[in-house]
Amino acid sequence: MLGLYVHVPFCSAICNYCNFNRGLFDADLKRRYLVALLSEITGSSARHGRLAADTIYFGGGTPSLLEPDEVGQVISACEQAFEVARDREVTLEANPETVTVERLEGYRRAGVNRLSFGVQSFRDDELRRLSRLHGADRARAALREARAARFDNVSLDLMMWLPGQSVSAWLESVEEAASLRPEHLSLYLLEVYPNAPLRDEMARARWSQAPDDDAATMYVTAMERLEAAGYEQYEISNVARPGLRSCHNLKYWTDGEWLGFGCGAHSTRDGVRWKNVSATEEYVSRVTRGWALEADVHRLSDAERVGDALFMGLRLTDGIDERAIEFRYGVDVWQRYGSDLQRYVEHGLLTREDRRLSLTRRGMLLAHEVMAVFV
Repeated sequence: MLGLYVHVPFCSAICNYCNFNRGLFDADLKRRYLVALLSEITGSSARHGRLAADTIYFGGGTPSLLEPDEVGQVISACEQAFEVARDREVTLEANPETVTVERLEGYRRAGVNRLSFGVQSFRDDELRRLSRLHGADRARAALREARAARFDNVSLDLMMWLPGQSVSAWLESVEEAASLRPEHLSLYLLEVYPNAPLRDEMARARWSQAPDDDAATMYVTAMERLEAAGYEQYEISNVARPGLRSCHNLKYWTDGEWLGFGCGAHSTRDGVRWKNVSATEEYVSRVTRGWALEADVHRLSDAERVGDALFMGLRLTDGIDERAIEFRYGVDVWQRYGSDLQRYVEHGLLTREDRRLSLTRRGMLLAHEVMAVFV
């Protein structure tokens, strides 16, 4: 079934490292954006038909800046336009400083059943360097409040390789996160983009990121400790308790299909990939005028579809089932790529057993090098 992605571009402040499609909160623009968003969603059935979907994901930006009743309106619009499964997964990304028990109870009543908190660190000094609005205590409180609001599926985001971060400091955050017992954790490596204010701040303050070897130690040790705490790694950056993997994000990694709504949202269906216009005002204007929203439409070639399926599938610890690829695309993976992949098998970065290809944990550190074979 389809995944439905809903983009909410508003933030209370712009983090100095962020490269997502977002802007500062504006109450009037939010009101107009919500009207446009509901119109896009409800009108989608005329274009695509009334399709089946089993996940709804509110991403951003900071989706928890929407009021619970506004989130409920969006979910209702999805139910109107799609056959949404009764056991759907509905995820709301949230920043710790934006929630209270009462607000979270409202989201729960609106239909949200999974939360994803952007914690990033449990050290106040690191949070300040990232210009986050919350502190470590507020992050802990947000998880307690989620439990009080009866959420039993909560994910936390953590970020490693921060400016000035040591291996031991990173592992403190990992241990703290594990002690709070969320159902899911996402561990991301900080990427400092050329146009990010953080880059200039690092230069002025003479902050630097740890050596590559330390970054590798951060990653491997974190995964080992989380496994010891009862989590299963199922993707390069993600771990979960058994049975609680992110159903929506798995669509991206398992050659699934999804429709995106809102400014800058991406969609993939029937071998076509497209993206909505990025600017919030332009998006609202186009919906209001009944104009096309797509800023970029690309019909994937057969080779691109196979390459994407392999590239994304290799991110999973389950790896790639060569037989499934052959059944879907008529391509013998090893016959086409084996000569290039064999050296990674020989160097212990990749395993091949019973026609299934999987990265080893050491291989995950060099994933892009291995995946480049399929591009």
